Amino acid sequence: MGKLDGKIAWVTGAGSGIGEAVAERFGAEGAVVVLTGRRQDRLEAVAERIRGQGGTAHVQPADLMRAAEVQRVADWIGATLKRLDVLVSNAGLNVVERDWKRLSPEGIDQLIQGNLSSAFYVARAVLPIMREQGGGVMIHTASMAGRNVGVMSGSGYNAAKHGVVAMSHSLNMEECVNNIRSTAFCPGEVNTEILKKRPNPLSQEELDRMLQPEQCADLILYVATLPEGVTMNEVWLTPTWNRGYVSGLQRKL
Repeated sequence: MGKLDGKIAWVTGAGSGIGEAVAERFGAEGAVVVLTGRRQDRLEAVAERIRGQGGTAHVQPADLMRAAEVQRVADWIGATLKRLDVLVSNAGLNVVERDWKRLSPEGIDQLIQGNLSSAFYVARAVLPIMREQGGGVMIHTASMAGRNVGVMSGSGYNAAKHGVVAMSHSLNMEECVNNIRSTAFCPGEVNTEILKKRPNPLSQEELDRMLQPEQCADLILYVATLPEGVTMNEVWLTPTWNRGYVSGLQRKL
Protein backbone atom coordinates (compact mmCIF):
# COMPACT_ATOMS: atom_id res chain seq x y z
CA MET A 1 0.00 0.00 0.00
CA GLY A 2 1.42 3.36 -1.04
CA LYS A 3 0.88 6.52 0.95
CA LEU A 4 -0.87 8.13 -2.03
CA ASP A 5 -2.83 5.21 -3.41
CA GLY A 6 -5.89 6.43 -5.28
CA LYS A 7 -4.74 10.08 -5.28
CA ILE A 8 -4.35 12.35 -8.29
CA ALA A 9 -1.38 14.74 -8.17
CA TRP A 10 -0.30 17.52 -10.52
CA VAL A 11 3.39 18.44 -10.38
CA THR A 12 4.61 21.51 -12.26
CA GLY A 13 8.24 22.02 -13.10
CA ALA A 14 8.36 18.23 -13.21
CA GLY A 15 11.14 17.87 -15.75
CA SER A 16 14.03 18.47 -13.37
CA GLY A 17 15.10 19.20 -9.81
CA ILE A 18 12.57 19.18 -7.00
CA GLY A 19 9.63 18.63 -9.35
CA GLU A 20 11.26 15.59 -10.92
CA ALA A 21 12.06 14.09 -7.51
CA VAL A 22 8.53 14.76 -6.23
CA ALA A 23 6.92 13.23 -9.33
CA GLU A 24 8.96 10.04 -9.01
CA ARG A 25 8.34 9.78 -5.26
CA PHE A 26 4.60 10.36 -5.67
CA GLY A 27 4.44 7.77 -8.44
CA ALA A 28 6.23 5.23 -6.24
CA GLU A 29 3.68 5.92 -3.49
CA GLY A 30 0.73 5.09 -5.74
CA ALA A 31 -0.40 8.49 -7.01
CA VAL A 32 -1.51 9.08 -10.56
CA VAL A 33 0.89 11.90 -11.49
CA VAL A 34 0.36 14.62 -14.08
CA LEU A 35 3.67 16.12 -15.19
CA THR A 36 3.86 19.66 -16.55
CA GLY A 37 6.70 21.82 -17.76
CA ARG A 38 7.97 23.30 -21.00
CA ARG A 39 10.39 20.52 -22.03
CA GLN A 40 8.31 17.59 -23.23
CA ASP A 41 11.32 15.33 -23.71
CA ARG A 42 12.33 15.75 -20.07
CA LEU A 43 8.77 15.13 -18.91
CA GLU A 44 8.52 11.97 -21.01
CA ALA A 45 11.74 10.65 -19.49
CA VAL A 46 10.40 11.18 -15.96
CA ALA A 47 7.08 9.57 -16.90
CA GLU A 48 8.86 6.53 -18.31
CA ARG A 49 10.78 6.03 -15.07
CA ILE A 50 7.53 6.24 -13.09
CA ARG A 51 5.83 3.73 -15.39
CA GLY A 52 8.88 1.48 -15.23
CA GLN A 53 8.35 1.24 -11.46
CA GLY A 54 4.71 0.29 -11.95
CA GLY A 55 3.27 3.78 -11.50
CA THR A 56 0.95 5.89 -13.64
CA ALA A 57 2.05 9.18 -15.19
CA HIS A 58 0.51 11.56 -17.72
CA VAL A 59 2.53 14.18 -19.58
CA GLN A 60 0.81 17.53 -20.13
CA PRO A 61 3.42 20.05 -21.31
CA ALA A 62 2.68 23.75 -20.92
CA ASP A 63 4.32 27.11 -20.54
CA LEU A 64 3.18 28.04 -17.04
CA MET A 65 3.75 31.71 -17.75
CA ARG A 66 0.73 31.56 -20.08
CA ALA A 67 -2.59 31.44 -18.24
CA ALA A 68 -4.42 29.81 -21.15
CA GLU A 69 -1.97 26.89 -21.24
CA VAL A 70 -2.26 26.40 -17.49
CA GLN A 71 -6.06 26.39 -17.77
CA ARG A 72 -5.90 23.85 -20.59
CA VAL A 73 -4.05 21.37 -18.37
CA ALA A 74 -6.39 21.97 -15.42
CA ASP A 75 -9.39 21.42 -17.71
CA TRP A 76 -7.82 18.18 -18.96
CA ILE A 77 -7.34 16.98 -15.39
CA GLY A 78 -10.94 17.78 -14.49
CA ALA A 79 -12.39 16.16 -17.62
CA THR A 80 -10.12 13.10 -17.78
CA LEU A 81 -9.13 12.27 -14.21
CA LYS A 82 -12.23 13.84 -12.60
CA ARG A 83 -10.43 15.13 -9.50
CA LEU A 84 -7.19 16.57 -8.13
CA ASP A 85 -6.04 15.72 -4.63
CA VAL A 86 -2.57 17.29 -4.54
CA LEU A 87 -1.00 20.18 -6.42
CA VAL A 88 2.76 20.64 -6.20
CA SER A 89 3.36 24.03 -7.80
CA ASN A 90 7.08 23.93 -8.28
CA ALA A 91 7.99 25.78 -11.47
CA GLY A 92 10.43 28.65 -11.09
CA LEU A 93 13.44 30.37 -12.61
CA ASN A 94 16.15 32.95 -12.10
CA VAL A 95 18.35 35.02 -14.39
CA VAL A 96 22.07 35.67 -14.41
CA GLU A 97 21.73 39.46 -14.65
CA ARG A 98 19.88 39.74 -11.34
CA ASP A 99 21.60 42.67 -9.60
CA TRP A 100 20.20 46.18 -9.98
CA LYS A 101 23.16 47.27 -12.11
CA ARG A 102 22.27 44.77 -14.84
CA LEU A 103 18.59 43.95 -14.31
CA SER A 104 16.59 44.55 -17.49
CA PRO A 105 12.84 44.95 -18.08
CA GLU A 106 12.92 41.58 -19.85
CA GLY A 107 14.60 40.00 -16.83
CA ILE A 108 12.01 41.52 -14.49
CA ASP A 109 9.21 40.08 -16.63
CA GLN A 110 10.83 36.64 -16.60
CA LEU A 111 11.28 36.67 -12.83
CA ILE A 112 7.76 37.80 -11.99
CA GLN A 113 5.99 35.72 -14.61
CA GLY A 114 8.10 32.60 -14.09
CA ASN A 115 7.89 32.58 -10.29
CA LEU A 116 4.78 34.50 -9.21
CA SER A 117 2.30 34.83 -12.06
CA SER A 118 2.71 31.15 -12.93
CA ALA A 119 1.96 30.16 -9.32
CA PHE A 120 -1.18 32.30 -9.33
CA TYR A 121 -2.34 30.85 -12.65
CA VAL A 122 -1.97 27.27 -11.39
CA ALA A 123 -3.67 27.88 -8.03
CA ARG A 124 -6.57 29.70 -9.64
CA ALA A 125 -7.02 26.98 -12.25
CA VAL A 126 -7.31 24.11 -9.75
CA LEU A 127 -9.50 25.80 -7.14
CA PRO A 128 -12.81 24.95 -8.87
CA ILE A 129 -11.87 21.26 -9.00
CA MET A 130 -10.89 21.17 -5.33
CA ARG A 131 -13.93 23.13 -4.20
CA GLU A 132 -16.30 20.82 -6.05
CA GLN A 133 -14.74 17.65 -4.64
CA GLY A 134 -14.65 19.03 -1.09
CA GLY A 135 -10.96 19.66 -0.51
CA GLY A 136 -7.38 19.28 -1.61
CA VAL A 137 -3.77 20.12 -0.83
CA MET A 138 -1.59 22.72 -2.55
CA ILE A 139 2.15 22.86 -1.95
CA HIS A 140 3.96 25.85 -3.48
CA THR A 141 7.73 25.83 -3.78
CA ALA A 142 8.79 29.29 -2.63
CA SER A 143 12.28 29.74 -1.19
CA MET A 144 14.12 31.05 1.82
CA ALA A 145 14.39 34.08 -0.47
CA GLY A 146 10.65 34.37 0.09
CA ARG A 147 11.33 35.15 3.74
CA ASN A 148 14.82 36.65 3.86
CA VAL A 149 15.90 39.37 1.46
CA GLY A 150 19.46 38.99 0.24
CA VAL A 151 21.63 39.99 -2.67
CA MET A 152 22.50 36.45 -3.79
CA SER A 153 19.05 35.58 -5.14
CA GLY A 154 18.48 39.03 -6.60
CA SER A 155 15.74 41.57 -6.01
CA GLY A 156 13.31 40.17 -8.58
CA TYR A 157 13.52 36.60 -7.30
CA ASN A 158 13.23 37.81 -3.69
CA ALA A 159 10.13 39.86 -4.52
CA ALA A 160 8.46 37.10 -6.52
CA LYS A 161 9.04 34.42 -3.89
CA HIS A 162 7.78 36.72 -1.12
CA GLY A 163 4.66 36.98 -3.26
CA VAL A 164 4.34 33.20 -3.48
CA VAL A 165 4.47 32.92 0.33
CA ALA A 166 1.80 35.61 0.71
CA MET A 167 -0.35 33.96 -1.95
CA SER A 168 -0.20 30.61 -0.17
CA HIS A 169 -1.25 32.09 3.17
CA SER A 170 -4.11 33.97 1.51
CA LEU A 171 -5.40 30.69 0.10
CA ASN A 172 -5.70 29.26 3.60
CA MET A 173 -7.50 32.38 4.78
CA GLU A 174 -10.18 32.12 2.11
CA GLU A 175 -10.34 28.43 1.24
CA CYS A 176 -10.15 26.75 4.66
CA VAL A 177 -13.98 26.69 4.63
CA ASN A 178 -13.71 24.51 1.51
CA ASN A 179 -11.27 22.09 3.17
CA ILE A 180 -8.47 23.31 0.89
CA ARG A 181 -5.03 23.48 2.50
CA SER A 182 -2.03 25.40 1.21
CA THR A 183 1.64 25.15 2.18
CA ALA A 184 4.46 27.54 1.36
CA PHE A 185 7.56 25.38 1.09
CA CYS A 186 10.69 27.50 1.64
CA PRO A 187 13.89 25.58 0.97
CA GLY A 188 17.37 26.95 1.31
CA GLU A 189 19.95 26.20 -1.35
CA VAL A 190 19.04 23.09 -3.35
CA ASN A 191 21.31 21.32 -5.83
CA THR A 192 19.19 21.86 -8.96
CA GLU A 193 19.64 23.23 -12.47
CA ILE A 194 18.60 26.73 -11.41
CA LEU A 195 22.06 27.08 -9.84
CA LYS A 196 23.50 27.20 -13.35
CA LYS A 197 22.05 30.72 -13.51
CA ARG A 198 24.30 31.84 -10.67
CA PRO A 199 26.82 34.46 -11.77
CA ASN A 200 29.58 32.50 -9.99
CA PRO A 201 30.09 28.75 -10.48
CA LEU A 202 29.81 26.46 -7.45
CA SER A 203 32.19 23.67 -6.54
CA GLN A 204 31.06 20.05 -6.27
CA GLU A 205 31.78 20.19 -2.53
CA GLU A 206 29.41 23.14 -2.19
CA LEU A 207 26.72 21.36 -4.22
CA ASP A 208 27.06 18.20 -2.14
CA ARG A 209 26.53 20.16 1.09
CA MET A 210 23.29 21.70 -0.17
CA LEU A 211 19.83 20.21 0.05
CA GLN A 212 19.23 17.53 -2.56
CA PRO A 213 15.95 17.31 -4.53
CA GLU A 214 15.12 13.93 -2.99
CA GLN A 215 15.28 15.43 0.50
CA CYS A 216 12.80 18.09 -0.55
CA ALA A 217 10.56 15.40 -2.02
CA ASP A 218 10.54 13.57 1.32
CA LEU A 219 9.17 16.65 3.08
CA ILE A 220 6.66 17.43 0.34
CA LEU A 221 5.34 13.87 0.55
CA TYR A 222 4.92 14.31 4.31
CA VAL A 223 2.92 17.49 3.82
CA ALA A 224 0.79 15.86 1.13
CA THR A 225 -0.16 12.99 3.45
CA LEU A 226 -1.13 15.00 6.54
CA PRO A 227 -4.66 14.37 7.86
CA GLU A 228 -7.40 16.54 6.32
CA GLY A 229 -7.85 18.50 9.54
CA VAL A 230 -4.21 19.61 9.62
CA THR A 231 -2.56 22.38 7.60
CA MET A 232 1.17 22.97 7.35
CA ASN A 233 0.95 26.66 6.57
CA GLU A 234 4.64 27.16 5.93
CA VAL A 235 7.80 25.11 6.30
CA TRP A 236 11.51 25.91 6.00
CA LEU A 237 14.09 23.32 5.01
CA THR A 238 17.77 24.23 4.91
CA PRO A 239 21.10 22.46 4.68
CA THR A 240 22.88 22.12 8.00
CA TRP A 241 25.98 23.66 6.38
CA ASN A 242 24.16 26.88 5.60
CA ARG A 243 26.46 29.02 3.46
CA GLY A 244 24.70 32.20 4.57
CA TYR A 245 25.29 31.38 8.23
CA VAL A 246 28.86 30.30 7.59
CA SER A 247 29.70 33.55 5.79
CA GLY A 248 28.15 35.45 8.71
CA LEU A 249 30.43 33.67 11.15
CA GLN A 250 33.43 34.78 9.11
CA ARG A 251 32.62 38.47 9.50
CA LYS A 252 34.53 40.42 12.10
CA LEU A 253 32.42 41.36 15.10
